Amino acid sequence: MSKRTDSNGYTIVFAIIMVLVVGALLAFFASSLKPNIDENKRLEKQQNILYAMGVNENDESSANFVSTTVAGAEFVKYIKKQIVLEVDGDVVTSQQNRDEYMAENNNQEPYLIDIKQQQTFAKEGKQRKLPLFIGEKDGKTFYVAPIYGKGLWDAIWGYVAMDENMVVQGAYFDHKGETPGLGANIKQRFFMDDFIGEHLLTENGDFAGINVAKGNNDPKNEEKTDNEVDAIAGATITGNGVTAMIKADLALYVPYFKTLKK
Repeated sequence: MSKRTDSNGYTIVFAIIMVLVVGALLAFFASSLKPNIDENKRLEKQQNILYAMGVNENDESSANFVSTTVAGAEFVKYIKKQIVLEVDGDVVTSQQNRDEYMAENNNQEPYLIDIKQQQTFAKEGKQRKLPLFIGEKDGKTFYVAPIYGKGLWDAIWGYVAMDENMVVQGAYFDHKGETPGLGANIKQRFFMDDFIGEHLLTENGDFAGINVAKGNNDPKNEEKTDNEVDAIAGATITGNGVTAMIKADLALYVPYFKTLKK
């Protein structure tokens, strides 16, 4: 007697077997590819940080990272120190407690800290950690901080390089799903370069951030102390997201920068 393959029982058993087989294959591939995925994420973050402090392969108009083949070596060359701050500006990973920090965080280097997760911790009343990357290039010190926010459709993020006075020395922005030709242009050079030289503090030393301003009276961005850059046409909500993440995240670093003046 031939087996019945059109019964409900057969269909259910076959479906269960297929789910188990496919699930096992996906788990195997995810596990085997995880080291490569983690390495790619590490290199991408290193490229972002280097880009913000001016270590890149830009041409006259387009934004280009250093190659992944040299990103690791360039990161070691230019980034002299990675520290983690508490919200009050105290350094977590000072020499005496770095081992303790690394043990508590599964030996996670500061540049691998998930900023979105840290924002969630803060909303839950937990202590938020703030990674900061201190680099040197051409005899100048750069302080690079990661930021994370919400655009029109999905997440936006970036890295902002500052000097000791919180004057922007470079920036890199990216997005997950902003509109091509509109909000997606936050990662274009014409937008990112506008931030160079912008002051995050007022003349009185108060934190003001930078507004991505629609109807800005300085379209050529020659005035660097007005705390404004020109908005991207048709991308108001994305621009507001950039403004918000700069103000929310970089304001947390002010106490640390004040210690540099002591």
